[in-house]
Formats: sequence, structure tokens, C-alpha cells
Amino acid sequence: MTAHDAVSIIGAKRDGGELSDAQIDWAIAAFTRGEMADEQMAALAMAIVLRGMNRRETARWTEAMLRSGRRLDFTDLPRPTVDKHSTGGVGDKITLPLAPLVAACGAAVPQLSGRGLGYTGGTLDKLESIPGWRADIGPDRMREILTDPAAGCVVCAAGADLAPADKRLYALRDTTGTVESIPLIAASIMSKKIAEGTAALVLDVKVGSGAFMRTREEAYALATAMVELGADAGVETVALLTAMDTPLGRTAGNALEVAEAVEVLAGGGPADVVELTVTLAREMVALAGLDADPAEALADGRAMDHWRAMIRAQGGDPAAPLPAAAHTETLSAPSSGILTRLDARGVGIAAWRLGAGRARQGDPVQAGAGIRLHAGPGDRVTAGQPLLTLHTDTPEAFPRAFEALAETITVDAESTGGPTRGPLVLDRIGPDRHRDHRWNPHRHSGHPPARSGLGTAHPHPHPAADHGGNSG
Repeated sequence: MTAHDAVSIIGAKRDGGELSDAQIDWAIAAFTRGEMADEQMAALAMAIVLRGMNRRETARWTEAMLRSGRRLDFTDLPRPTVDKHSTGGVGDKITLPLAPLVAACGAAVPQLSGRGLGYTGGTLDKLESIPGWRADIGPDRMREILTDPAAGCVVCAAGADLAPADKRLYALRDTTGTVESIPLIAASIMSKKIAEGTAALVLDVKVGSGAFMRTREEAYALATAMVELGADAGVETVALLTAMDTPLGRTAGNALEVAEAVEVLAGGGPADVVELTVTLAREMVALAGLDADPAEALADGRAMDHWRAMIRAQGGDPAAPLPAAAHTETLSAPSSGILTRLDARGVGIAAWRLGAGRARQGDPVQAGAGIRLHAGPGDRVTAGQPLLTLHTDTPEAFPRAFEALAETITVDAESTGGPTRGPLVLDRIGPDRHRDHRWNPHRHSGHPPARSGLGTAHPHPHPAADHGGNSG
């Protein structure tokens, strides 16, 4: 007779009990094998949403999902490994310049990313706008590219055998109103990141109207939970809370964001994209124990060289023209004054409706669709001046996109101008960056996080967001 059963486990959590390691192991394994019915796992997920899980339960849940599939191992690489994950935002193309930049500093960057869902874009969707580029490469090819000193970085799709329990559970949670649980979100993200075999991880947890986490309290709870899970798994982890009330950079859309990322690698690009790219790169380089300055690697062209090598290694042509949408329309400033607000959520929804995003997993996206911003908060504008250019292959999408933008922009005639956007980095959770973490190929251990505490749920989930890897 089975020592555990779904009904008793559901009841234990429903009544506020703490699940044992054996109960968690049984539930995840039985669900993965199809022995625990979907409706039973949905009931357990709802009980977790309402009752929460403590740090031990969350760590065990993550470990059980890891054990459901394969775990990659890159400990024998000649370079230290480090990765980054973003919880997703509007215009968040940071992975594109960041991975080759950190590779240029001497690390190997094995980044498993996802496709977009809802109004935050997916890193793989962006890269797939490059002619010939392939997201699906196997572990052996990943190892070859990571070992190649010219590339040293990979951005690709996770294989079906990496944390398969999480993939199945997330699809269920997305249709049963059980996404909004911090322990389940943290376990979902970290099970995939730990499975990819990196020794260190930097998390970019977005905060604001265009993010999955709308408040700093929610984002802090999620970041802390993930840092703790990384430490418990021996993956040294740092999290930055970064602002997402205004889109990052001046583009939202797949090919548009690739072009902007290439501008950054060429020494230009928007100041906020450059700032966040270099900031995250410094955290990653520090965790990898490398003595290198990412700003120098960006300025002298080494990062661009690694970008081109990475794109070619995955079948793409870095010199090929990017797709362009067949139709464009412009949104102009309604009056003269200072642009004091440009809401990320409104821009993201508009780009999604233009075809840059998808409503359901598996839907196609348009490579050229999206929005280009011609001004940002703090800029002086005049009535009739173009503020946004909308791009799409389906012109019938323009009206609904303009509807999404109706309450997105505020122009203040009384403002005297100047910066209206606050700092990009709001907080940092993790070990002290000034510790001596020089790379040792035989070291693979984590450090306890500077702060602890685990939230349960937040009341404002990001609509249709694939928190587990949409941005990467």
C-alpha cells in the first residue's frame, strides 16, 4: 500500500500544515508520472497559494522538480560558469548584450531562456528574428560553444528533460488561477536555473507596472526566496531589484530590440540599457571570481566579437538584415511640455496586440512587430511631435494597440523638466560583492544570503506572464 496519497497531502496543506520531505517527493514524482491527477495537483497548488510554504518546503519542492529530469554539469569547463535570469519586463533585451559581454570577461555563460507570453517579451523570440538562428541545441553542442574561446556563451531553449515536472505544473497553474504564489514562482524559476548546471547566478527581479511583481515588497520576497534556494542548492546567487515602470530602452518588440542590443554592443544605445547591462555584468563577473571590467570589454569591441561568434555558432547570420514590419503608424504628443510618464504596461500591451507577443503558448509572433519610442520621461516635447512609432504586419491591429496606449503617456506643461525616472537598481539581496570569490575550478559552493524570509502570495499577478523564463 502506498505510504502517501494525494488527498491526505492536499488536506494537510489546506489545514495549514507543513509538508514533509517524503510528502513533497511523492507528490512531484506522482504528478510527473501521471499518477496524481491534474485536479489533485491543482487543489494542492491552490492550498499552497493560500497557506504558503516555508523555506525548507520550498527548497524540497525545488529539489523534487530537479530530480524529475536531467541536470546539466559544466564543472569541467576551463572557465567559471555564471548565468542571469530576469523575471521579465517591457523592452528587456538585456540578455542579448549581457551574455557576450560576460563571456568577453572570461566566464562561460550557459543561459537557458524562454519565449514570451503576454506583454513581456521572450529572449528566444527576439533572437529568432535573426535569420538562421536556432534556439534548440543539445547539451553537447552547448558544451562545444561554451568551450570555444571565441564565443563562450549560449542562449538557448531548455530541453524537455530539464525539470519536466515544472513545465507540466506551470501549464496547470496557468489555467487554474494558482500562478501567484511566491514559493511556487521561486521554485519554478530556480529548478530550471539550477538544472542548467551553472555555478553562480544573478537574478534581475523587475518591479513596477510592467513587471510580474508590481510592488517592492512582492519583488523583495521573491528575490529573497530565490537567493535562499540558490544557496541551499550550492549555487551562489545574487538578486537585484530593478525598476520597470517605464520600458527599458527605446524599443519593445523582437527584431527592434535585437537592433538596439547590437547598438549597445557597438558602443551606443540607450543609457539605461547600457547601465543595467554593465551593472549586471559586474555582479556576474564578481560571482565568477574574475578580475575584469565589463565596461572596458564593451568599449573595446570584445563583447561584439563574442556576440557575432555566439550567433554564428547557433546558425545565425549576425550581418543579415533584420525583419521589418510592413506597416507603421505614429502616436504624437498631445500637447507641449515635459513627458513625465510613459507607462511600461501600456506599451507592452500595445506591442503584444501588434503581434510582438502571444496570448497562448505556441502562438506565432511577428518578428518585426513592436514599438519604437522617440522620447522618454524627462524629455521636453512639442504638440504633434512623434512620440511612438507602431510596427506590425497586420494593420487591423492598430486600433486596439492605440487603445492600450490611451492612458500610457502624460505630458505636463507645468513641469520644468529634468529626470523623472528614479534609479534603475532599487535593492540588492545576496552575499557581499567585495568578498574574495576568485575562481577555483574545484569550488562549487554557495554562501548564505544576507537576508531571509519567504512570502506566500501577492495579489496582483502579471497577466499571462511566464515567470519561469520568458525573459531569461
